[in-house]
Amino acid sequence: MSQTSFVLSLAMLSFVLTVIWGPPLLRILRHYKIGKIIRVDEPGHHNVKMGTPTMGGVLFILPVLLLTVLLNAAAFIGLDVIGKSVLVPLIVMVGYAALGAIDDWEGVRGKRRGEGMRARTKFAAQVVLALGTAYVLKYLLDVPDLYLPGVKGEIELGWWYIPIAAFIIVSESNAVNFTDGLDGLAGLISATAFVAFGGIALIYGYDYLARFCFTVVGALFGFLWFNVHPAELFMGDTGSLALGSTLAVVALMTGQWPLLLVIGIIPLSEALSVVIQVTYFKMTKGKRFFKMTPIHLHFELLGWSETQVVQRFWLIGLLAAMVGLGLAVV
Repeated sequence: MSQTSFVLSLAMLSFVLTVIWGPPLLRILRHYKIGKIIRVDEPGHHNVKMGTPTMGGVLFILPVLLLTVLLNAAAFIGLDVIGKSVLVPLIVMVGYAALGAIDDWEGVRGKRRGEGMRARTKFAAQVVLALGTAYVLKYLLDVPDLYLPGVKGEIELGWWYIPIAAFIIVSESNAVNFTDGLDGLAGLISATAFVAFGGIALIYGYDYLARFCFTVVGALFGFLWFNVHPAELFMGDTGSLALGSTLAVVALMTGQWPLLLVIGIIPLSEALSVVIQVTYFKMTKGKRFFKMTPIHLHFELLGWSETQVVQRFWLIGLLAAMVGLGLAVV
């Protein structure tokens, strides 16, 4: 079986497992009343989302975890199906998912209902996880430091790789977290980005990494089965932090992480909009640059429907992914 056929088969299997696992998870979340709490300053029509089950990241994380562990277990009977290196993005996914789950639980049922974990605590945990991951990538897996489009050979970064990689992981996890706010948006954008980096992994012979990427893609498509408008389930921080950090690790493992600026243009724009809004608000003592951030809310307040925002943002993300793939082979 060719690599392309195998990764597509993994995506299909992951999709089926996720769709099967969806209804039982929804019943569990509804039973324990783990539902979305809407900010009072969000657009008014978002009130209908109040109470929709959240922490839905569990829906796609468990199938990815199951398939990856099983494929690694196959090595014990002599089948060379998947490499141990993919355990790193898997562990990162689970680690950031656990952090996001704590945040979701605090915001829904904990003492800080409606707010979640304290921002400083959450950020500190992200940084610690990112630094540990960066060290493993650099000194245990010996992944390539940096490849630039049009430049031959690897660019060595030395010890600078650690803080740079940690910054990328933390930034991307928060960027995808900001993107998660409309039905289907974060899932579509993330799936497209994982397809792009899965393609890059195939092009450069990182077959094991490509298999992992397409396993994630299949699971995300299964999640979108329940998350497209009108959503039955939200991924919450459980899913968004896990997706962003894992995407960053995948990009770092290929050495093509600068392409995140292109392939991840939507999460980048969402995060930058928040930075611009906060900076402008402080500099002008109360004025706003955007109507509301993250920027998808700005376009909603301009009159775009939720589905228009999601579809148009996804079209931009899809084109950006195509450009990123093109740059990867320059």
